[in-house]
Amino acid sequence: MKIGTPKELFEGERRVAMTPDSATQLQKLGHDCLIETGAGAAAGFADADYKNAGVEVVKTAAALWKAADVVAKVRAPDETEVKRLRDGQTLISFINPAASEKLMAQAAKKGSTVVAMDMVPRISRAQKMDALSSMANIAGYRAVIEAGNNFGRFFTGQITAAGKVPPAKVLVVGAGVAGLAAVGTSTSLGAITYAFDVRPEVAEQIESMGAEFVYLDFEEEQADGAATGGYAAVSSPEFREAQLAKFRELAPEIDIVITTALIPNREAPELWTADMVAAMKPGSVIIDLAAEKGGNCKLTVMDEKIVTYNGVTIIGYTDFPSRMAAQASTLYSTNIRHMMTDLTPEKDGVIDHNMEDDVIRGATVTHAKAVTFPPPPPKIQAIAAQKKEAPKELTAEEKRAAETAAFKAQTRNQVTLLAVGAFVLLAVGLVAPASFMQHFIVFVLAVFVGFQVIWGVAHSLHTPLMAVTNAISSIIILGAVMQIGSGSFLVILLSALAVFMTGINIFGGFLVTRRMLAMFQKS
Repeated sequence: MKIGTPKELFEGERRVAMTPDSATQLQKLGHDCLIETGAGAAAGFADADYKNAGVEVVKTAAALWKAADVVAKVRAPDETEVKRLRDGQTLISFINPAASEKLMAQAAKKGSTVVAMDMVPRISRAQKMDALSSMANIAGYRAVIEAGNNFGRFFTGQITAAGKVPPAKVLVVGAGVAGLAAVGTSTSLGAITYAFDVRPEVAEQIESMGAEFVYLDFEEEQADGAATGGYAAVSSPEFREAQLAKFRELAPEIDIVITTALIPNREAPELWTADMVAAMKPGSVIIDLAAEKGGNCKLTVMDEKIVTYNGVTIIGYTDFPSRMAAQASTLYSTNIRHMMTDLTPEKDGVIDHNMEDDVIRGATVTHAKAVTFPPPPPKIQAIAAQKKEAPKELTAEEKRAAETAAFKAQTRNQVTLLAVGAFVLLAVGLVAPASFMQHFIVFVLAVFVGFQVIWGVAHSLHTPLMAVTNAISSIIILGAVMQIGSGSFLVILLSALAVFMTGINIFGGFLVTRRMLAMFQKS
């Protein structure tokens, strides 16, 4: 099959869906690669780089669409490009199918197969194809860099001869991929970073990155992320009011706000209101990554940077990934390449569009002259935090009954064990000499006592316990010391070796025990 990438027509778009490296990998799957002249120039990939990678450079977009069996793009096709689709051709691109009914209908009528990279299901196997996450990662990083470019101070605090500089305070609203990327970048630059998300299970991720999770004194049952594809769900009006009240409390202290909150197929929720902007200090910065869907900030203007009357800069750019075109193109083309790997399972250059595959079915929006959006839920659901039911509180009578039952069961086990042991001793005593029975009884009693001692120890303490047991059992060193004065050279040698090895066992056992127990102590 021939895979072609045309030059992006969307104004300001600098990304490209195929890089020389990804083209090399696609050719290993048995495909031929085509690219339109100048398609990668804005991302830093010259036509000569593609030619060196074995890619055919086509002069016009019309010629490329005509020659390619698979067309890989970044932005959804415009009217002209949709007209160029033909029967049996496959288009792989961002589509936004919820808002592209006309496009899907036209493609289905033509018999084209359309794979939407923004519909790849969020399951573990599909992470390598998750282009939304790839682009969100870049957007979160770039948002912090953009904020720093418009912020008048350092991110990190400094004490210099010229005076003390306090660290910047950054609030990230929404802890998805973009939010976590922003948190990581902000903390690495030395800012005091706060983050909020309606999903409390992300608190650990945020805190592990050195930021502080903003908790609400409000409990609400959250929808399972598996049912929403791993995204946040719509919150209740009461929760929203508690959320806004918390943001109003934080607004006067925060220097930089980065909002990333989006809900699939909906307008962006308004989380940073005009009165919050008015409460911020002059020189503060708001980066609204949800500007394309209406913005999380009330005053955001899409694709523009504005400065409010009180000196707050609000940035509503929608092309953050495109502002890092080389990096974004590399990641996106890798996502495309992994999608093609799944579509070419035999690596023979022949596409097998398996609609039974969760990933391929989820991303396909038109196929076999039919619109296949929306897809059915994947058979393997997205990973989500499942709420565990709180254990039932037992009454005093139920606790006593449970303890009595456990005591009776333990007593039965011990009596049975003693009876079996006594029977075995009796059976052995009938056939074994008296000298053997003395040692055997001591051995059995030692096993019984050891079992009772070990059984009652917590599993986490087994290692230090065994280490001490080894040290104590090395009492054999006394026998070696008594024999080391023997007149036989062989006995002296063996005794010396015994002292040496048991010495290691003793000291090593106590050292291991000391180190293990230190793990359970608070410093």
